[in-house]
Amino acid sequence: MEQQRKVVTIPPTVSRFTASPIAAQKKRRVAAYARVSTDSDEQFTSYEAQIDYYTQYIKARDDWEFVKVYTDEGITGTSTKHREGFKAMVADALAGKIDLIVTKSVSRFARNTVDSLTTIRQLKEKGIECYFEKENIWTFDGKGELLITIMSSLAQEESRSISENVTWGQRKRMADGKVAIPFKHTLGFKRGPKGEILVDEEQAKTVRDIYDWFLEGLTPHAIAARLMENGVPSPRGKEVWHQGTVRSILSNEKYKGDALMQKFYTEDFLTKRQIPNKGVLPQYYVEGNHEAIIPPETFELVQLELERRKSKGGRYSGVDIFASRIVCGECGAYYGSKIWHSNQAKYRRIIYRCNQKYGGDKPCSTPHVTEEQLKQGFVAALNKLISKRDDIIAGLTEGAEILYDTTPLEAEKKRLWDEMCVLAEMVQAAINENAHVALDQKEYQKRYDELASRYDGVKAEHDKVAGQIATLVSTKTAAQQFIGTLRGLPQKVTAFNPETWGKLLDHATVCTDGSIRFTFRNGIEI
Repeated sequence: MEQQRKVVTIPPTVSRFTASPIAAQKKRRVAAYARVSTDSDEQFTSYEAQIDYYTQYIKARDDWEFVKVYTDEGITGTSTKHREGFKAMVADALAGKIDLIVTKSVSRFARNTVDSLTTIRQLKEKGIECYFEKENIWTFDGKGELLITIMSSLAQEESRSISENVTWGQRKRMADGKVAIPFKHTLGFKRGPKGEILVDEEQAKTVRDIYDWFLEGLTPHAIAARLMENGVPSPRGKEVWHQGTVRSILSNEKYKGDALMQKFYTEDFLTKRQIPNKGVLPQYYVEGNHEAIIPPETFELVQLELERRKSKGGRYSGVDIFASRIVCGECGAYYGSKIWHSNQAKYRRIIYRCNQKYGGDKPCSTPHVTEEQLKQGFVAALNKLISKRDDIIAGLTEGAEILYDTTPLEAEKKRLWDEMCVLAEMVQAAINENAHVALDQKEYQKRYDELASRYDGVKAEHDKVAGQIATLVSTKTAAQQFIGTLRGLPQKVTAFNPETWGKLLDHATVCTDGSIRFTFRNGIEI
């Protein structure tokens, strides 16, 4: 006789949501997450509405206890990296402060499939559930993870599509020569009533100071220190200046009224990492796009000075206007400032001495010099230069148009550029053909290598010619600047001027007999 089985159901005694006895009146601690990805007024209204809606929605449930609405405003959902509200919510949940997270939709939670699933699994391991209202998905549900994977993938692809559309629009604007400036991060400019680029005179003064100080001999580091000492806010409105910020201002063509577009490009729409554009994508240069803060000739002079200092490697110093300008006539090393009698204030003074005086087998025989000697010597040399001013200006002006004429080089540069474009199209055509037609790969590789080699050769010639043009333009600019400064001096100079020192002098050499030889930027030595 078959034994009759009896199944008895034992009801659960612990809630799977709260891990407490079912009879207990413990409420689920519930938080909400709200995010909008732009700063527009329309989105801001949506942002405020989400906060209000979820606050009321959670408080209306008797079995829920309201914790908080975590928010991120004006932040993209493609990554959790900069979403401080999101990270704070997850941290609080993992710390045991939250039992349930409510949000509008999967796309509000994350547009990155990996981030979305990783976070949800991390929360599930700690017994924390998520509810996506729009899709009606509960992550503790058996089908929850599958649905979230699908919805997150769709949200990620939507982000990709939006990113590609935005990128296409931006590149089309660049190709049409429409310049956009990040006004919040660019010192000296402001947006006009019709979106045009206008000069902000208050900030432009700082830009002009930076260029003047640099030409006087200060380094970007020293300029940054002076700006902080004067209490000048950085382009982002911060108290701290970095030498990199100063250097970028000194090399930004927008300050002379031009604009180079597509200097960087976004590597991936998820990471949004910006990569320097080194020929991967076309660039567009717009001349005379807006009002200049720095005259073009001054800008070019600064670029020439940047290159000159770069050629000196790490030897250039700009702690003061005399640094890296005084040279030892015996060993060729720079003079540096030294403090004498630093422990006795009464006798304390600063002198300049060869930095390598005691670095060799025997000390350099060149003497030290004082700041006053340098200033008096420069004024005396400058007055001698002024006495020959007319002859010097005539010598620099005569034949300048022929000497600095770049017309033949410009024509050669254009010819090489056109040849580069043709070769680039041939390379691309070869790649496309290989992608769509079954070709002999050895033959294809040989043809590709030949075209690529020709392109590299022509590009090298083009870059060489472009460098020759830049050198001529910079030299011409330096000569014009020298003439302009020299012409503006009085018949006799009676006092030392740091600006004149910076603009006219190349370097000063201290000789073994104690005399100082001043070499001016036009090559004249006095």
